[in-house]
Amino acid sequence: MADLGAIVRAVGDRYLASRATTPFQRKALRAIGRCRTEAMGSIDAVCEECGREHRLYRSCRNRHCPRCQAGAREAWLEARTRELLPVPYFHVVFTVPEMLNPIALYCPEVFYAALLQAAGNALLDVGRSQLHANLGVLTILHTWGQNLSLHPHVHCVVPGGGISPDGRRWIAVRKPSFLLPTRVLASRFRTLLCQALRAAADSGGLERLPRNAPPHLTIEGAGTQAWLVYAKPPFAGPEQVLGYLSRYTHRVAISNRRIISLVNDQVTFAWRDYADQSRMKQTTIHAEEFLRRFLLHVLPDRFVRIRYFGFLSNGRRARSIERIRQLIGHVASRPVGERAKPAVLCPSCQALRYARQQQARTVRSPPREEAA
Repeated sequence: MADLGAIVRAVGDRYLASRATTPFQRKALRAIGRCRTEAMGSIDAVCEECGREHRLYRSCRNRHCPRCQAGAREAWLEARTRELLPVPYFHVVFTVPEMLNPIALYCPEVFYAALLQAAGNALLDVGRSQLHANLGVLTILHTWGQNLSLHPHVHCVVPGGGISPDGRRWIAVRKPSFLLPTRVLASRFRTLLCQALRAAADSGGLERLPRNAPPHLTIEGAGTQAWLVYAKPPFAGPEQVLGYLSRYTHRVAISNRRIISLVNDQVTFAWRDYADQSRMKQTTIHAEEFLRRFLLHVLPDRFVRIRYFGFLSNGRRARSIERIRQLIGHVASRPVGERAKPAVLCPSCQALRYARQQQARTVRSPPREEAA
């Protein structure tokens, strides 16, 4: 069966021997290649249907592995469910000109931090000027297009309203279908991001850029182009918000279900062209080129790709949400059901049952990771 792990095991060593890679890219490749194989060790489990014992290999838990995101996503969603407010929620997407891609490629930790900060603060600034309220913003960084090209953008989820400057009123959006003017958001976003990148260039934070992409010329050239901010219609309710978040928060550049085949070092994968969404397309490329594209989207270690601003910021979120519920007369939080346990498909009887874990059986200790 073709999946990302199989591609890494097939050509990963060859790729690492012939291509320049960063420590965190090498760490991700090696983790994904070992995921749920003997290299990670195993545990014994018993099927509750047929009673047969079988072996489960451990997962790598790397955040870029498409097989290891379900648990982290469910835990995160459980916490966010408790924080939902009975107000409309809006989805806003910030994109940047392609001219800035070299900065994202060579200085990802600087560029992506500035990108998230500019998107969050643009919403806060325009919310204060247009709505006269302090908003709350959840930002999620994505770096890819459907065909694995480099396409940095930020998805934002914004409750439809904010707290008045004196903290005594909840100010709702003026129209239930309209949050803020996108042209104003785009202008403010461009100003904030260009300012941050100029400051980084002046302090030496962009010194890894190649000579054919001088930082100030790149930034000024991008500043003259049109910047797009897209605001989707508001979600129909809190359930739709959670459905959206479950698809976007812990997504990786490509899921295994989009990988169709690996034959003679050629990878075929499916992707959707957003200019023509009538059908999925297929592309076949060499496996090493496939890994090169995938590694464009491996983030530096410890980089936080989900960030919060305004009344949703980490230091004040709990107090702010309690206060907002009091202001709008809705104090009770949403009930949270018990998290689903991981289900296991028994290889003997094919029954989908919860497996009882027995004592761990280590096949082989995984090799030590190199320091990133």
